[in-house]
This record gives sequence, structure tokens and C-alpha cells, in this order.
Amino acid sequence: MSQLRTTNATLSGETQKGFLFALGAYGIWGIAPIYFVWVGFAGPLEILANRIVWAIPLLLLLLGLTKQWAGVWKLTLPQLSILVATATALSINWLTFIWSIQAEKIAEASLGYYINPLVNVILGWLFLQERMRPLQWCAVGVAAFGVGTELVVQASVPWLGLTLALSFGIYGLLRKRVNLPAVVGLFIETLMVLPIALAYLLWLYLEQGARPLSDGASLAIGGVITVIPLVFFAAAATRLPLTTLGFVQYLAPTCALLIAIFLYGETVPAIRWFTFSMIWLAVVIFSLENLYQFRKRSLGGTK
Repeated sequence: MSQLRTTNATLSGETQKGFLFALGAYGIWGIAPIYFVWVGFAGPLEILANRIVWAIPLLLLLLGLTKQWAGVWKLTLPQLSILVATATALSINWLTFIWSIQAEKIAEASLGYYINPLVNVILGWLFLQERMRPLQWCAVGVAAFGVGTELVVQASVPWLGLTLALSFGIYGLLRKRVNLPAVVGLFIETLMVLPIALAYLLWLYLEQGARPLSDGASLAIGGVITVIPLVFFAAAATRLPLTTLGFVQYLAPTCALLIAIFLYGETVPAIRWFTFSMIWLAVVIFSLENLYQFRKRSLGGTK
């Protein structure tokens, strides 16, 4: 009995740690718009290039500390070919996100990250033969109704949010196929686009000269903004059920939306609020259905 109590206490402690790691990851992602506004003296491509360059030293350090170098050397050619595609999808996602902040469209960007979990479900159904349950279909239908209504009323597609949702959804789908640890995968992806980033920064230097040291230091922080939340996320994912992680992930777009409205005074059209309300309803249906399924499996496992 005492051994069982010790095991339960250990599991409870790990769950608490996992929750804190998840809050750290999604909290940083949620307030990241403040950083990208702060470095608004640079263009989106320059910010992205610096983000790539300065992520490399941190990733090298993490690979050494976690002793994951073996995973880098064991990569196969098929895995590397998939990582080319994931690096492209991730770069598109990062660039779109940075551009949206500089274009004062943080609220629209947050819409994309609310939609993302539903996009993941559809991609899993389409490409991984994952079965969709009735309430999941309902959630997707509600979200599609919200986006479709905005499309009809405004006669335009919320392309920014959809680009962010689809690029990150495709990234997640491909990373699932390659099945690599987070740090190893991100290191290879970043390494693949590093030559392009360095070439662009060299061209900027030749055209415009060197930036002041303070500006360079501000841009270098982008490496921390990139790597640290990913490490926190990986630590949370190993300690928490996916259902719990799914709930916490909505912290990031919620923070971004609040920052957009209350800190930067972005105006959200009435029809966009309707779209958000449909997305939020879909999120509630989706999350409750996941929670129900998780509890059902847990109860089944204890019998």
C-alpha cells in the first residue's frame, strides 16, 4: 500500500511539473507578439533570419546537454527528405506570424491557432486514416460554419488565420510521420534553412550596413523565443495526457487576442466576433469530447 501511495505521489508530482511546463510553453507563445512588435524596426524576413541563426547555438547546447547527438547521426535519407518539407512549412508559419504582427493583425493570427487543433483532426482523418467521432465532426462543422459565414458576409477568405492553421497542421502531420525528438527535429529543420538565412543577412549587411549592437542583441533574443517554449512543450508532452495539453494550448491564442485588443488597440469587426464565437463553441465541443473519451479509456483501463 505504501508503495502504491509513493507511485501515486510521484505521478501527481510529474503531472504538476508537466502542467507548469505547458503553461510556460503556451504562455511564452501567447505573449510572443510583444517581442515581435518590439523588434518592429526590422522587416519580417530579417526577424525570421535572425530567429533561425540564433536558434542554432541554443539547439547545439541542448543537444549536448540532453545527449541526443546520436539521433542526429542516425537520420535516414527518407527522414531528411520529410524534414525538408517540415522546415518549409515551419518557415512559412513563422514568417506569416511575424508579418501578421507587424501588419497589426494579431487578432486574425490568433484565429489561426484556435482553428489549428480542428485542422489537425481533419488532416489525421485524410492522411492517417484516423477515425473521426460524431462530436468531432460536429465541432469541425461549427467552425466551418463560422469561417464560411465570414467568407460570405465579407466576400473574402480569412487567409492569414487559415495559412497559420494549415502550415502548422501540415508541419505536425509530417513531423508525426518522421517521429523524431523535438530538439533533434528542430535542429535539422533550422540547419536546413540556415544557409538561406545567412545569405539574406549578408545581403542586408552589404546593402544597409551593420545594425547597432542594441538592435542586434534584440534580434538575437528571437533564438530564445524559438527554442525555450519548444523545450517546455516537449517536457509537458511527456508528463501530461494529450487531453490536458489540448486544453492548455488555447492559452496562447487567447493571450494573443487579449494583447491585440487591450495593448495594441486592434479593432475586431463584428463578423469576426461571430467567427470567433463559432470557433470557441467548436473548441468547447472538441475539448469536452476529448475529455469524455479520455475518461472513458481511463475507466476502462482500471476495470
